[in-house]
Amino acid sequence: MATTLTEVQFGPMKLFKDQLQVLLVFAKEDSQSNGFCWACEKANFRCSMARTPESALECFLEKHHDLIIIDHRHSRHFDAEALCRSIRALNSSENTVIVAVVKRPDREEASVMPLINAGFNRRYVENANMMACYNELLQLEHGEVRAQFKLRSGEGLFPVHKAIEITSEDQVIQYVNPAYESIMGYQQGELIGKEIIEVPKSEKNKPDLLETINSCIRKGKEWQGIYYAKKKNGDSIQQNVKITPVIGQGGKIRHYVSINRPLNDNNKSEKSSERVQAESQTDIQSSKHKDRRKGSLDVRSTTSRGSDGSSQRRHSSMARIHSMTIEAPITKVINIINAAQESSPMPVAEALDRVLEILRTTELYSPQLGTKDEDPHTNDLVGGLMMDGLRRLSGNEYIFSTKQPHHIPSNLTTPLSLNDIPPRVAQTMENEDSWDFDIFNLEAATIKRPLTYLGLKIFSRFGVCEFLNCPEATLRSWLQVIEANYHSSNSYHNSTHAADVLHATAYFLCKERVKQSLDPIDEVAALIAATVHDVDHPGRTNSFLCNAGSELAILYNDTAVLESHHAALAFQITTRDDKCNIFKNMERNEYRTLRQAIIDMVLATEMTKHFEHVNKFVNSINKPLAALEENGVRPIVKQEDHVEMGFR
Repeated sequence: MATTLTEVQFGPMKLFKDQLQVLLVFAKEDSQSNGFCWACEKANFRCSMARTPESALECFLEKHHDLIIIDHRHSRHFDAEALCRSIRALNSSENTVIVAVVKRPDREEASVMPLINAGFNRRYVENANMMACYNELLQLEHGEVRAQFKLRSGEGLFPVHKAIEITSEDQVIQYVNPAYESIMGYQQGELIGKEIIEVPKSEKNKPDLLETINSCIRKGKEWQGIYYAKKKNGDSIQQNVKITPVIGQGGKIRHYVSINRPLNDNNKSEKSSERVQAESQTDIQSSKHKDRRKGSLDVRSTTSRGSDGSSQRRHSSMARIHSMTIEAPITKVINIINAAQESSPMPVAEALDRVLEILRTTELYSPQLGTKDEDPHTNDLVGGLMMDGLRRLSGNEYIFSTKQPHHIPSNLTTPLSLNDIPPRVAQTMENEDSWDFDIFNLEAATIKRPLTYLGLKIFSRFGVCEFLNCPEATLRSWLQVIEANYHSSNSYHNSTHAADVLHATAYFLCKERVKQSLDPIDEVAALIAATVHDVDHPGRTNSFLCNAGSELAILYNDTAVLESHHAALAFQITTRDDKCNIFKNMERNEYRTLRQAIIDMVLATEMTKHFEHVNKFVNSINKPLAALEENGVRPIVKQEDHVEMGFR
């Protein structure tokens, strides 16, 4: 079917909408599903059919439909409301219209609130008449669907006090607001429909600046920095520019929204403006190298800042808040200094450069060593004194200094090797790399000690000992002490649960699409985090501990209480005894990176953040699919690849 574009007028903005995509979810073919299929064909809509919730989710992730119609009449086939909630949990469904097909009521009319609460936009009372289905689709297209389309397109129009320019994905100007006309001297009619390259450019910009900007925004990232624009009368004007890609139909970039704020144009020298541009670009380039892990998820970057080691590997969070116009006080300070720097003598400008460098760090109130001595022991000693007794590298958290040491098994002095695993246990673990692996059989075979044995085998398969540069005996001792600190009296949060999560984590790590996104350090961090993520769990929830005023809740300020405890205790008991310290032979900076990754993953198991992290994970894994589709290659996706992973 040939692709057709529909012209949509949105105020002064002329938009072109792709062919409507419809997903029908019916467990079996009947007159109702046939009616909607016929209606889609008559209306020239693209129609997809799914028979199961799993195939519906897979199809939606691939095509990002505008309209989804779900059969709600027969609960014995699948739960329509649960499917709707699953779709709504995906960020890409924000502008999707979902309709429930319901039975014609026999007696009293039922409330639609359960459908609305599940995420449906409206209901359709079953009527297999083809023209009735056709009329329903037309009303949806010109009602809810078009409203959502306009909402997507208008995301950048709100800060009207600033100059705004909106272009298409092909860099064709679609809209400029009155503030833009006033500043630049153009009228709307002179610009709309023109390609951006047709508009005159200022010669004051660095030669490679435009290439840098285009390279950034075409990857879906926001660009922000200083840029010279050329007014209609030929004058150049210096602006603070923020260009934001807007994702639209099909999950692709459909618009670029540029918000421009003129800077003070008096007494500027070209040399100082080039310096400010260089700073802006240096920030962008350096952010690309802050994270050693390619494409890995940074689950704490929006809520916390770690040590100087973690700040080197975290991406800037500016791209995540591109739709907000709120400025932090430090941003205002930096902007004021930038403006003052323009008209300052060179010595003052250089001093302000140093001030800006300090202000851009994430540890403004952390003391820094002034010694030139690179001896790590000296730095640790002095750093420990400056950090109020905290050992920055050891992981021994101060919070447990007043507590009694947790239990360490007496048999740690003679750890066994992988070759000494009893035959019955070894036989039980033969299919541990399969999704159908039975963890309860292993629990019975190991007399409720599955974590030690399964951990030995999985860690060996992933070469964890080689990565950590530790003997297998140390790993065995570590697994034993970690398992000993799980409460066997817990019906759920025990070592069997930890072993089950470890198995699931290892299973997903072997998936090709996951492996392509991770480095070896990510794999090791995930396996260790899975092993320790519920260590010393008391069998109570965070809410219970906070409401009861427990010692842990007070210690962690009612914030991620158990998750913080699991992470801290894991490092405390690991580094307390060399016999089980699997990190003792690691290089200093690599240990910092690994430690921070483990902490991030354990803290991410807090259920209030679960769906946010799962959606980020799914999006990061699905990015390669979008790239393949753009190149005309249809990837083969297995149903199991869409299972959502989380430690819980």
